[in-house]
Amino acid sequence: IREDLDAAMLRDPAAETRLDVAVNSPGLHAIWAYRGLHRLWQKPGGRPAARALSTVVRSLTGVEIHPGAQIGRRFFIDHGMGVVIGATAVVGDDVMLYHGVTLGGRTLARGTKRHPTVGDRGTIGAGARVLGDIEIGDDVQIGANSVVVKPVPAGAVATGIPAKVRFPERPDEDPYDALFAEPALFI
Repeated sequence: IREDLDAAMLRDPAAETRLDVAVNSPGLHAIWAYRGLHRLWQKPGGRPAARALSTVVRSLTGVEIHPGAQIGRRFFIDHGMGVVIGATAVVGDDVMLYHGVTLGGRTLARGTKRHPTVGDRGTIGAGARVLGDIEIGDDVQIGANSVVVKPVPAGAVATGIPAKVRFPERPDEDPYDALFAEPALFI
């Protein structure tokens, strides 16, 4: 809980105190519920209850995280509303999602990995759709409203429909500076 609160304080400039974030962040509430429900999902016979409770969490927070997904440490969802994370999605450490992000599938095949794998330290902008069993590398930024259906290598920036990939002009480019180099990250 402390790590999640610290991640929220680090990534949300509107966050004034840990108490403020703990009380008023539906994204954090959804993450905390997911963490408990993921444990229940892994227990023999726990799947039906985990799935039913995740539906309750979705109705309370506007965030749908399947309890079968695998999510790393210090994950933060800013604003939260409309986020969907599918059953076979894998999300690394220190990842940030904005509202309306979908980590979704592109196939109806059962028993296969259908959702993306997102590496560490990634940021996925509002309304972005990352679809299918694809790899999103470490330190990737995906622009708002982008549609990503192909792998994105580590350190890249992906924007547009369909997303086009570019690399920072300098290896040490600050993510904040990247917003000015790639205005579609704002949109």
